[in-house]
Amino acid sequence: MRMENQALTKLQEGIEKTGRFSAIALGFSIPVSVALDNVLLFVILLCYLAGGRYREKGIAIASNPVVTAALALFGMIALAAAYGPATRSEAAHYLLKYVDLLFVPAIAAFFGSARTRELGLYALAAAIGLSVLLSLSFFAGLLPQALSKPNVFGYPLAFKHNLTHSILVVYGAFLFALYAAESASPRKRLVYLVLAALAAANALFMVPSRTAYLVLGALVLYAGFSWWRWRGLLWAIPAAALAATIAFSASDWARDRLDLTLQEYSASDPSVAARQDSSVGMRLEFYRNSLAIVREHPFAGVGTGGFPGAYAEQVKGTGMSLTQNPHNEYLLLMAQTGVIGLVLFLYLLWRQWQLAPRLPVLESHLARGLVVMVAVGCLFNSFLLDHTEGLLYAWLTGLLFGGLKVDRGSAT
Repeated sequence: MRMENQALTKLQEGIEKTGRFSAIALGFSIPVSVALDNVLLFVILLCYLAGGRYREKGIAIASNPVVTAALALFGMIALAAAYGPATRSEAAHYLLKYVDLLFVPAIAAFFGSARTRELGLYALAAAIGLSVLLSLSFFAGLLPQALSKPNVFGYPLAFKHNLTHSILVVYGAFLFALYAAESASPRKRLVYLVLAALAAANALFMVPSRTAYLVLGALVLYAGFSWWRWRGLLWAIPAAALAATIAFSASDWARDRLDLTLQEYSASDPSVAARQDSSVGMRLEFYRNSLAIVREHPFAGVGTGGFPGAYAEQVKGTGMSLTQNPHNEYLLLMAQTGVIGLVLFLYLLWRQWQLAPRLPVLESHLARGLVVMVAVGCLFNSFLLDHTEGLLYAWLTGLLFGGLKVDRGSAT
């Protein structure tokens, strides 16, 4: 009996180690490989379920407000798959896009120790740093452009398309800056500052994205205010303005895109179909029609997977383009799950923001930076619907709040 107990204990320890290793490795995989992401997610879930201690895990879920909020949001999306005009396959297709939220408890369970969280963040930093260095090498001609990821814009990309790459790099710049602020070694501080500057420059000049510009600006404002309060914000605003001025002065792309954005916005006419080569016009058209769907189904929406059909019905006979995604996570959630889904998403973000100060300093800033990134990015994209952005959010949520300790009396 004793030998059997020892064997069982060793098996559980092996499962736990495998789960922790896979959770850490996922941090490196997210910016690099979708296929590896899926393998690691399967292993994490398998280890979580096979590891036993279900009562303990249930208590851990119930006592972590961020984890329960993530599950509540997924639960509403799953419930919405049961109604509406979408077929089962259509509903399942959209539901699977949000399944990363279901992994938050498992990811959090493997990031209970500070050392594991530290290694996870190092893995993410290494992958983002590699993405930046490869992009710089393509840009400088140190590596042949033929080895870069194919893309219509000719950007120097290593693993992801330009929007995803720039979002990862911007958050990486924020992470490197935090590492520099935390470092007691002048040499390490300098290395992290250089990495932060290279990541920011990569997003500003080499792989530009209007969404990434806004996220970077928001993170600069947050950093200024969080570190030096209102005085820091007064410094951060001109710093962000100066960075934008330099970017628009030095980058023909940035200048041209700003001019094009203003032109497309001025030319937008709600009464006629937007031109398909007008990015701003198309987005405004998506937003207006999505809001019309929300007004018709305000409480529970049209159901998960029902957006494409509802949108097609909305624009029928108008000559407007069809879409499966309004490029706005808030509108997509409202259209499919109504105001209930939107409130649950906002509640999740609020709980992360509210509880972040209870984490260690580095993790606290990273958690609030994550909220800033997602809140701003979801205004112009459906981040939770996208694989890399959605998985990054779920993984960082599990990692950063995996060690959250909340007394039952102070959980609200």
